[in-house]
Amino acid sequence: MDLTEIRHCATSKLEKYMKLKVINRDTLKILAMAFMLLDHMWATVIPGNQWMTFVGRMAFPIFAFQIAEGFVYTSDFSKYAKRLLVFAIVAEVPFNLFYSSSLLYPFHQNVLLTLLLGLLAIRFLDNFAKERTPKNGALAVIVLLGTTLAASLGMTDYGATGVWTVVLFYLTKDRPYSWLLQLAGMYLLNVQFFSGMYIPVELFGKVYEFQTQGFAILSLVPIHLYNGKKGSGSKVLQYGMYVFYPLHMFILYLIHSNM
Repeated sequence: MDLTEIRHCATSKLEKYMKLKVINRDTLKILAMAFMLLDHMWATVIPGNQWMTFVGRMAFPIFAFQIAEGFVYTSDFSKYAKRLLVFAIVAEVPFNLFYSSSLLYPFHQNVLLTLLLGLLAIRFLDNFAKERTPKNGALAVIVLLGTTLAASLGMTDYGATGVWTVVLFYLTKDRPYSWLLQLAGMYLLNVQFFSGMYIPVELFGKVYEFQTQGFAILSLVPIHLYNGKKGSGSKVLQYGMYVFYPLHMFILYLIHSNM
């Protein structure tokens, strides 16, 4: 096979691969919201259907991926970060009601704060990537450790592993074998380093504990079907995702509290 045939074969395979990428940014957002809704419905109004929370585990990694993507393409980082902060503040009371049935619950904070901390971490990592100076390197390490600590001590949803999930998608963007790096990273973050609910799995006569958070790894399927296109680019959908988060929790709280 000569060089021309090799190039033709590689091009043909790339074209087939690209045809599989059928999910645009809007569709990915809708999928993430649907997965999150299933998980939160399982936690409140439809208990006992564990498949719903298994599917729901895929929501956060998709949101984390979108934060990393949004950072790369945003033309105004300050506006992006402020929007996350504003909606994180707005969501805190509905989150508290949903999580603890009280207006104030200092022991667990909503996921938008986790995503904001992840956004801050990759901002300083990006500064170092663009200008590799000792100062930028030190700042990147300090902010990464600081946001990780803040997520842990602040008890934000998904905590330090949530921050590192955003970092993972930023660091692996457009890298060779990114899917393999993401698969390894997601396994470490969601199975090895995550402590939560588990289900018993029997293999060869021995029972193992499988972290239900491990189902988050399946989020890599829709993420790798993402084609990088905006979709409609509708502002309604863009802001609708932020509004949906506190709104659906408040509605579920109202339904659950009156059941």
